[in-house]
Amino acid sequence: MFFKHVYDESLAQASYLIGCQAKGEAIVIDAQRDVDVYLDIAKKNNLRITHVAETHIHADFLSGSRELAAITGATLFLSDEGGDDWQYQFDHQGLRDGDKIKVGNLTLEVLHTPGHTPESISFLLTDHPATDAPVMVFTGDFVFVGDIGRPDLLEKAAGIVGTQEKGAQQMYQSVQRFTELGDYIQVWPGHGAGSACGKALGAVPSTTVGYEKIRNWAFQFASDEKAFVDYLLDGQPEPPTYFAMMKHLNKVDRPLLMEVPKHPKLTKEQFVAAYDKGLPVIDTRNKVDFAKGFIRGSINIQNNKSFSTWMGWQLNYQEQFILIAEEEQIEDLTRKLMRIGMDNMYGYITDVGEVEMALDTADIIDRDTFKTYLNREDVQLIDVRGASEYASGHIVGAEHIFVGTLQNHLDQISREKQIVIHCQAGDRSAIAYSILRKHGFENVKNYSGGMKDWKDAGEQTVV
Repeated sequence: MFFKHVYDESLAQASYLIGCQAKGEAIVIDAQRDVDVYLDIAKKNNLRITHVAETHIHADFLSGSRELAAITGATLFLSDEGGDDWQYQFDHQGLRDGDKIKVGNLTLEVLHTPGHTPESISFLLTDHPATDAPVMVFTGDFVFVGDIGRPDLLEKAAGIVGTQEKGAQQMYQSVQRFTELGDYIQVWPGHGAGSACGKALGAVPSTTVGYEKIRNWAFQFASDEKAFVDYLLDGQPEPPTYFAMMKHLNKVDRPLLMEVPKHPKLTKEQFVAAYDKGLPVIDTRNKVDFAKGFIRGSINIQNNKSFSTWMGWQLNYQEQFILIAEEEQIEDLTRKLMRIGMDNMYGYITDVGEVEMALDTADIIDRDTFKTYLNREDVQLIDVRGASEYASGHIVGAEHIFVGTLQNHLDQISREKQIVIHCQAGDRSAIAYSILRKHGFENVKNYSGGMKDWKDAGEQTVV
């Protein structure tokens, strides 16, 4: 058996290529949208991708399953579980609990494991030349390392009211079924640490059924469904706003993107014309470089592991945008964007100086200066971290406005007072600072050291 774990660090998303080398056939599970990675793996290992499958209708990334099936001619296998509201709206071979997929000498048995979503399925793999017992299970967003999938996304992100409680109850039943699997079976989930699809995902890529039964919190509520549901729904991180669009696009018939797009480098005249028309400008440079000089109105979303997630939070899918990034980073950024279906890049520039516009600078303050703004009537102190982070401990007097939804709550911010913002360690406050400046808030200071610097110095917090 051939096995390859493909991991996208920008979305903490895992996909898998599993092949039967004797027959030269392979299946890809939960493909990312830039599918050339799977084509390259298959070619180098003399495999043909004959099957493509998904564990559920994804909300956190735009699946490449249809692109991969169209390019390779593979059969597309998708869940037909979950009821009428949870059916894929394009041609595929439907799967139900107990169905089996044959890939050469391999068999993948379908397990209906609802909870994260009603149609969610897992794939139990048997490698027949080695054994007639299952050896792996691909759980998608059902069981992670140390956690399980959240059932509240449909309600919080997609606006489907009344689904989170039912989803949590379904998840409880699915967890009971999972315990019936052999302890030795390897568990390969759809996400790792950093994903918004759970609240405490482990950093290692895989686990076993037996290990999760011992260490995963979800298996400690064997006889208390209510306690399980309460714990599962409590403290989940804010779901990015783009999740609703992903859930829609992964369900319906949509145009396919067969290759990584090429975007133009803009001339000074092209940039200025687009800028004057109001196209959003996203500056992907390091926050320190951004602070030293940035184009007025640009938003600082650094090119790191969280780039695509914050882009999904801050931009909509209708407007074009411009990137500021180094030439060698453009392909990487393009791939990150296409994985969440954000294809409207107008173009890019590589240097803020090349457009010959006056640059602004950011007002960054240290801890001692920050202290001088505490307990003052003429100052509004804003913590832009997540709600659960704020609730676990914050600075006295700090209000909470999450950076992801900041643009929707500008009316809560004073234009008369001195605004002082912070996050955990400066990345999110850099985004927040640039958003506030973009919307005309000139009197803003950024305590970039944030809660990490505050706590490292032994300063007090409240809950």
